[in-house]
Amino acid sequence: MPAYQEHEITLASFAQIDAEIGPHPFTSAEYSVVRRVVHTTADFEFKQLMDFSHQPIVAAASAFAQGAPIVTDVSMVAAGIGTVVKRTWCSPVVAAVQRAPAQILLGQTRSAAGMQVCLREHSGALIAVGNAPTALLHLCEEIASGRANPALVIGAPVGFINVVESKQALCELSVPHIVVQGRKGGSAVAAAILNALMIWTWEHS
Repeated sequence: MPAYQEHEITLASFAQIDAEIGPHPFTSAEYSVVRRVVHTTADFEFKQLMDFSHQPIVAAASAFAQGAPIVTDVSMVAAGIGTVVKRTWCSPVVAAVQRAPAQILLGQTRSAAGMQVCLREHSGALIAVGNAPTALLHLCEEIASGRANPALVIGAPVGFINVVESKQALCELSVPHIVVQGRKGGSAVAAAILNALMIWTWEHS
């Protein structure tokens, strides 16, 4: 595969991050993800918050090579990966919130309802949640019950209500996953993780 050409400002930023980040436990592939998140947020605390479990890099590489779709919880995550998708794997991208039915259950969010639809329509997808903990909780329930089998889950919702709980639910599963621990995360963070995965696997395939 041809190398992914980064902008010179991005490369300069990466060099500064490399100089400042200090010792870390990550593999080179994992570090490429952490570094891009730090670059996106200018927040070195993500070095302590990123958790990689059940070989997510290997799972991502296999899923991309097989043409698996990417499912995001909200449109902002999908928008944040558009350029990299086109320059690498050209994966189909679906935002769950846009697939929510017109009528949803009382107390259910549109992201969770849309995630339910996406799980039926896109088995084996790479799934990234950067905004809606309700979507991640529903996803975890479906995985735990055996009704969903995604290739990889990125758990990075941000906020206060159900955020930590949804991430903990994901950490208890054996599905390959990348989690941003605690309250931090967000659409930009989820997109950065996906972008890093696409670029790394593209260049090492």
